[in-house]
Amino acid sequence: MLVSYKWLNEYVDLKGITPKELSDRLSLTGIEVEGVEVPETGLKKIVVGDVKECIPHPDSDHLSICQVDVGEEELSQIVCGAPNVKAGIKVIVALPGSRIAGNVKIKKGKMRGQVSNGMICSLQELGYSDSVIPKEFADGIYYLPQEAVPGELVFSYLDMDDAILDLSITPNRADALSMRGVAYETAAIYGKKVAFPEIELKEMAEKAADRIKVEVADKNDAPHYEIRIIENVKIGPSPQWLQNRLMNEGIRPISNVVDVTNYILLLFGQPLHAFDYDKLGSQAILVRRAKEQEALTTLDGVERSLNPENIVITNGEIPVALAGVMGGLDSEITDTTTTVALESAMFDNVSIRRTSQAYNLRSESSARFEKGINQATISLAGDVAAAMIAELAGGSVLEGGVLGSKVEPENVAVTTNLEDVNRFLGTSLTVAEINTIFDALDFAYEEKGGHYTVSVPPRRWDITIEADLMEEIARIYGYNNIPSTLPSGQTVAGRLTDAQKNTRKVRSLLEGSGLHEAISYALTTEEKAGRFTLRDSKFTRLDWPMSEERSVLRLNLISGLLEDLSYNSARKNNDVSLYEIGRVFYQDNDPKKDLPLEEKHVAIALTGNLGDKTWAEKAEPVDFYTAKGIVEEMIDGLGLKEKISYQANSAMSDMHPGQTATIYLEDKLIGFVGQVHPKITKSYELKTAFVAELNLDALLTAEKEPLVYSPVSKYPAVSRDIAILVEETLSNASIIEVIRKSASRFLSDIQVFDVYQGDSIEKGMKSMAYSLTFVNPETTLTDEEINQWMSKVTKALENDLSAVIR
Repeated sequence: MLVSYKWLNEYVDLKGITPKELSDRLSLTGIEVEGVEVPETGLKKIVVGDVKECIPHPDSDHLSICQVDVGEEELSQIVCGAPNVKAGIKVIVALPGSRIAGNVKIKKGKMRGQVSNGMICSLQELGYSDSVIPKEFADGIYYLPQEAVPGELVFSYLDMDDAILDLSITPNRADALSMRGVAYETAAIYGKKVAFPEIELKEMAEKAADRIKVEVADKNDAPHYEIRIIENVKIGPSPQWLQNRLMNEGIRPISNVVDVTNYILLLFGQPLHAFDYDKLGSQAILVRRAKEQEALTTLDGVERSLNPENIVITNGEIPVALAGVMGGLDSEITDTTTTVALESAMFDNVSIRRTSQAYNLRSESSARFEKGINQATISLAGDVAAAMIAELAGGSVLEGGVLGSKVEPENVAVTTNLEDVNRFLGTSLTVAEINTIFDALDFAYEEKGGHYTVSVPPRRWDITIEADLMEEIARIYGYNNIPSTLPSGQTVAGRLTDAQKNTRKVRSLLEGSGLHEAISYALTTEEKAGRFTLRDSKFTRLDWPMSEERSVLRLNLISGLLEDLSYNSARKNNDVSLYEIGRVFYQDNDPKKDLPLEEKHVAIALTGNLGDKTWAEKAEPVDFYTAKGIVEEMIDGLGLKEKISYQANSAMSDMHPGQTATIYLEDKLIGFVGQVHPKITKSYELKTAFVAELNLDALLTAEKEPLVYSPVSKYPAVSRDIAILVEETLSNASIIEVIRKSASRFLSDIQVFDVYQGDSIEKGMKSMAYSLTFVNPETTLTDEEINQWMSKVTKALENDLSAVIR
């Protein structure tokens, strides 16, 4: 919600209160202000110009040479390329040395040989968005009002010297989605009173009920529905003040009648809709549910197929508007409109929400109907709009509003007492202080012995129970004024569970390996959710996703990490190493009835090089062994090294068939590590990516190997090397397993230090070289003992693996 400081000042006296101070106070009372912007900031030397003469440029078919009065003794020559420039108009002129939007400096120059002393500006060049500029000026320069004085700064004429507060309104405070609501809030904060000007509505003797009949089929769909008739209107542009107000609030001016409805939307938070009465095709309005596959062409020119979930406004037979969401194209206000049927209504919020989501028609009107409107001002908003249309469009308002249904708003009585207030808030407020707060909120109340019965007006439909009153008292008193207290009584110091400790340890181990933590979306697409999975699962899908990109709960962490890698790579950050700890959501039952099984996983994703290239070293690209080494480091740190095994796997369709291994905890599959399949990395616009994902819950609940401390042996260790020729399909793990089983208990370490395949090796075979280290902590080993153990190792390799000793 964008709020104009100038406009707000018309209803609440803000003298001595700066926009920044107001912003801070609003934020402290629960309405977050995301920013305060003054549109003229950064612009300078931009003045009103009066175009006295305009002739075509002799050397161009689209440029014009203008003589412009900018308040100086002589006219200033400016070359302009706008198609709508002409003599006799007031324009925006950026003088030489001025700055326009984007911090662009305007200089004196030449265009096709003609001197140009500055620039005649469009609204875009002052920083206005294309979405708010009137369509007649969208492709050209903007016309200022004729009363603008040449040479004066333009900012006051466009209200660019106003301060615009950007309020972030939570769903429970929909009352603040209007200027009147924000005015009440501001008045309450500063202990002031709101003052709304009286609008005099002059009506004709002819009754509106004689011109139109209104019927509502189901009062639950439209608890209030009212039509006013305004005759003899003349459609044209709105006055400058109204256009300025709408543009500063982020709304494009269209015409005087339509602009009034948008103005009332902002002022009251009450959506209105104006129909061209003569295009309705009847003298009747019927509000009903749509029929199955009933057609309606909306204002955006799209023909939509409706269903009984939609509420429609009809002319008694065919739909002319999608209630609360968008009007119909056939009954829109155009330049030829002379009679307006003005709708002010209240619709069922659930139906409006479903309709706007189903057709992706989110609007300021639908947002307010969804969150709720002030039932007490529905008719008043229509009356004020009718009076404005009569004033700005020269119309005549027929007598009375024609009702199809009417809501009777009542104040809500909520009780509380002084003792409960102070106990809940931890304060020591007095009756007088609470009275002051209710007076500031403009709530009527009765107080007897500290017991309150508060009459809450319909404009605050969010307050219905005692807890709501407590919140209001706390807000106006000031959250910053509520004392901070420590818990009283006996307390017990908390401690981390073993799972929490080990999760922190996993983070420390991965960050020690050079990885950075990422937090990805838990919602993704079905395609991405179904990749890199460790088990089969149904999808858990949201009923009403914000977009299809975030519609399904994830079954893996890697898809999110690949998105993070892609995001970084697209911004030239090519060397990225990330990890994530998060939950995946398996569903074995009916996703619409049963909650998914949440399982905590840990995943890593690497791309690019391990480190930057230096004068002394070349950059080393990450590979399978980099990823596997990080996984092994983490598992070793958790004390599970001896329980983990790896098996080559070529069956995972999303992983490279020659560089992928599944990971087992004893006999249970808990994860995988390897290179992402090139077709997947291509879809993410990555060169390569190496990933791993493991079931962290399984790792954290597994029985750890006992940590045993032993003194460093004072006797020397002995190393022996052995090279063998084996089949190329044989894994390193199986070779090490045979060596460990056959060697002595004094074997302390095994390291593979060479792998070779080439012309000198038989095809289908590979040479593996290992270094074996023996140490006896109690005595010095002899050559005879070492030779005996190496002989056993050799024999076992030959017998069990058909290895050839080289």
